Amino acid sequence: MKHISVLKEAAINGLNLKEDSVIIDMTLGFGGHSGGILRKIKKGHLYAFDEDSEAIKYSAEFLKQFGTNFTIIKSNFRNVKEELSKRNVKKFDGFLFDLGVSSVQLDEAERGFSYHKDARLDMRMDKDAKLDAYYIVNNYSEEELIRIFRDYGDSKYAKSIARNIVKEREKKPIETTLELAEIIKNSVPEKERRKHHPARQIFQAIRIEVNDELGSLKEGLNDALDMVSPGGRVCVITFESLEDKIVKNEFKKRTYIDEKIKGLPNIDESLLPNYKLIGKKIKPSKEELENNYRSHSAILRIIERIK
Repeated sequence: MKHISVLKEAAINGLNLKEDSVIIDMTLGFGGHSGGILRKIKKGHLYAFDEDSEAIKYSAEFLKQFGTNFTIIKSNFRNVKEELSKRNVKKFDGFLFDLGVSSVQLDEAERGFSYHKDARLDMRMDKDAKLDAYYIVNNYSEEELIRIFRDYGDSKYAKSIARNIVKEREKKPIETTLELAEIIKNSVPEKERRKHHPARQIFQAIRIEVNDELGSLKEGLNDALDMVSPGGRVCVITFESLEDKIVKNEFKKRTYIDEKIKGLPNIDESLLPNYKLIGKKIKPSKEELENNYRSHSAILRIIERIK
């Protein structure tokens, strides 16, 4: 299973692991980060979340080489509070988020994530979920399509793309990834097509809508920050500017100090924030970029609870 975890060492080091740490990997995927964590927490425990049955099946076997002190939970990480409460977990030394789509999901044509490979429109992280890309493309109104293409794909051509999708689906349903990619390509000026494939932004927008990725991130991140124990850390790897903005703003809010008291000696502890940022944002090294081209947009941010 070829998947290279992005910013693996930086994220694992960022968690500041102890031998008995209890860590929650909010995005198990194909186990790259989780395996690295298990190597270091021989007396601790790892709880790992994922919605993708294939990823879970693979990782359940893969992780056994590092230990048996792990529990995999098939659920969206927005349910972290409820799922860990069911299991009576009370210690939370760290949370790790690795957002976005794995290389394996992109490379499996039948999952419908890629605009380079022909497949039925799907894009569900959880194959049991009802909403898929086919439904969105063939049933959302023109106004709804414009909204998601503009807000989640930052597309300058959201209107013309949405209009052409509606026009084409009136003739017959749009069923496959390549059908959709062709409609998108024909909806933008020739000069734009030469820069990059215009379907990239639109497929991203549809995928975010299918999986409610931004809503899940807001809920899961807030819960992780509320739950993490003093001295514990939350590490988040993002690949899209929309996700990074959510993380950056939430971290900023949690570490805010009133300008009027900043720098004063003997500040009352009740006026100080409960969290501190650990370093600045971390990007992949030149070596990692050369070895894994999909890491180029990755950003890691780390925050620690101090009280």
